[in-house]
Amino acid sequence: MNEFREFDIVRVGAQGDGLAEGDGAPVFVPFTLPGERVRTHVVGTRMQLHEILKASPSRVTPICSHFGVCGGCALQHMSSDNYGDWKRDQVIAAFGARGIDAPVRDLVRPRGLRRRAVFTARKNTELVEIGFHQAGTHDLVDLLECPVLDSHIVAVLPGLRTFIAPLMPKSDDVRVGVTMTGAGLDVTLDGVRRTLSPDVRTRIARAAALLRLARVSIAQETIFESLPPFLRFGTVDVILPAGIFIQAMAEAEHVMTEHIMMALGKVKSVVDLFSGIGAFSFPIATLAKVQAFDSDARAIDALNAAVKKATGIKPVTARVRDLFREPLSALELNDFDAVVFDPPRAGAEAQARMVAKSKVKTVVAVSCNPATLARDARVLIDGGYTLEAVTPIDQFQYSPHIECVAIFKRVKS
Repeated sequence: MNEFREFDIVRVGAQGDGLAEGDGAPVFVPFTLPGERVRTHVVGTRMQLHEILKASPSRVTPICSHFGVCGGCALQHMSSDNYGDWKRDQVIAAFGARGIDAPVRDLVRPRGLRRRAVFTARKNTELVEIGFHQAGTHDLVDLLECPVLDSHIVAVLPGLRTFIAPLMPKSDDVRVGVTMTGAGLDVTLDGVRRTLSPDVRTRIARAAALLRLARVSIAQETIFESLPPFLRFGTVDVILPAGIFIQAMAEAEHVMTEHIMMALGKVKSVVDLFSGIGAFSFPIATLAKVQAFDSDARAIDALNAAVKKATGIKPVTARVRDLFREPLSALELNDFDAVVFDPPRAGAEAQARMVAKSKVKTVVAVSCNPATLARDARVLIDGGYTLEAVTPIDQFQYSPHIECVAIFKRVKS
């Protein structure tokens, strides 16, 4: 029998759950707000909201019918003002934990929807469900709607359920990536175990054509392609390798680019570290020579292929290099007027230490993890840089994740 307990929520934690004081330890209750009194019960190892006894005036009606069950969003119930303040406060706290009184600006909230998503597909008897996991469980929410996703992605889900059904293994899940590109929807499947005979490939191609997909790839092998999927960065079109990383929201990417360009000002040469396929490299190349580095060979190949067809930009060169194991040295960095880096969530500590030893005047750091960004910022500040601004950007709407752009300038001796 479930034991019901009542708690007073005092604040919202870093993962978006409400926090109450328990018996000597904090208690986290999802989908709650400060000032609320709630009744809860335990499901598995996770505290679940059973009833709101006293609601916060900041509580609003969620925009999605799946909210409260689906693990994709955590904060749809929070008012707009409180939501913006909470995300900004998370960034301030992350920097404060490193002893940095950071000049954090208000949250920028781009008007856009996510252009990529990775779903889980699972066979339920003869039917296929596609969606996100329930919060804190391995159960699946079969999506009927998703207001934070591009409408083309949501609209294709019913067709994808039918399309994937013959490819599904008996018991295992399949990961389904869907990206909205300039050529249409690009679909990647991972976990398909069926032998891809010529007959199966033909059937996949026919079904994909009926759904008007741009491309279908299984384990990064292209099975069908009507048009090469591409994205435009600045004035340059880049053809996407299957399943390659891109920023989740085009409008958020544009905001990041604008902040980078303003920070760079008049420079002649820029090094773009963790460049990916060139989302920032090509806009920067409208004003300066760019050298790009990334550990993903497919990303660098795509970037270099786009360079060959590009016109009206400064020279761009790109090389494969593992910047975690082999960061650019201070001597190498001294050849550039500015550094831009956008690492994975783990941050770029080793590379930041090399930048801190360099003479580069301007550094722009882009990060989806305020904690590792603050760690790397501490390294740069200790190396003589001044942190001029940190701008949080709401690329991951209603989730606890926060994108940031931080601008550093070398202090003149």
